[in-house]
Amino acid sequence: MLTASTKTGKKLCLGYDYKKETLLAIRGKEEFVCPICGESVVLKLGDQRIFHFAHKQGSSCRDIYKNESYEHLEGKRQLFQWLIRQKVPAALEYYDREIQQRPDILFKHKGKKYALEYQCSSLPEKVFSKRTKTYIENDYIPLWIIASNHIHPIRKDTLSLSNFHYLFLRSSSTGILYIPAYCPEKHLFQLIESITPFSIKNAFVNQSYFPLDKIELDVVLEPANKMQFTLPSWNAENERFILNWALHPQSEQKKFLREIYSRGLNLFLLPPEIGLPVAHSMLIQTPPIIWQTYVYLDVLANKNPNDGLTIQEITSHFNKRIRRNDIKLRHLPQVSDVSPILALVEYLQTLESLGNLTRKGKMAFQVQRKLIIPKSNREREEAKQLFFQKNSMLLSKNK
Repeated sequence: MLTASTKTGKKLCLGYDYKKETLLAIRGKEEFVCPICGESVVLKLGDQRIFHFAHKQGSSCRDIYKNESYEHLEGKRQLFQWLIRQKVPAALEYYDREIQQRPDILFKHKGKKYALEYQCSSLPEKVFSKRTKTYIENDYIPLWIIASNHIHPIRKDTLSLSNFHYLFLRSSSTGILYIPAYCPEKHLFQLIESITPFSIKNAFVNQSYFPLDKIELDVVLEPANKMQFTLPSWNAENERFILNWALHPQSEQKKFLREIYSRGLNLFLLPPEIGLPVAHSMLIQTPPIIWQTYVYLDVLANKNPNDGLTIQEITSHFNKRIRRNDIKLRHLPQVSDVSPILALVEYLQTLESLGNLTRKGKMAFQVQRKLIIPKSNREREEAKQLFFQKNSMLLSKNK
């Protein structure tokens, strides 16, 4: 821990840059207590670790602060100093007794109260969700920042993102969804934006890097939405995923394969309009190729040109698939107010831009052209090439 009180009631915050000689002098004449439990703590001034306070052996409060890594201590210290330099009112390790939670940093910005948590180790989803819910219910805006060493790139524009990573997904005031990360060793912010999953764990992303002394708080809270990947690169990853998935299906995937084969479909002969990227697809854990196939099977396959369909109809079938566990949603504690139905609407809007649907009011569409199911690999390749030629700007229009 980096903050303690003296027995005379003064607070000493090691988030500021004290010289060792100054702290030695203070330690020589003061006794320190934990601001949470009131027990005595020791000011550690060794040369191997960052200066910090530690509970004595056997303390009942030790579990709250035990095993704080150098990375965590140094990271929250740097982030605290970063806020102070911008004249943002901030308190390091402020303990809110009313909710019995202690964010790494409490700060206020533009009339709003934020709880910043810098997370360097894995945290159970239930604990993460409970803390986040408590913050939100008590008028804090949670700002969870993940340590950059938890981010695992596959290629320049693709990352492997687990359910733990997605817990850090947050929304800007304009609705941009992103994951903030920080590396104290490099003093570097990393913003992961335009997250577009093509499988449960892998996603196209845009990554922006900012030195700590070159980025302002508003950029972290309100990043720009950028998109860099192309439709052919999306298709290449989709095809790779389908091949690997078909060769090594798990039990729940076998259920999907059995259903599509019973309906006369072949996983390798789906039209190019199924499995497209949409902006809010990260709200759905099930890969786009699967949930969009279900949209086709449940609704689009049964429609002919000039037939109508409503968002309510699509949503009803979608919810049935969720109840049957055919489709899984992501648990996103910081953006729980954003509906996954957005991804469905975006998919319908994409089909509209492709000429398959036309809009008929706010909640309805009309079928303009049915999706054509290829009968052979040759037909599919020809359809795919024509699709790419005609729709090269599809991503830029729908991002």
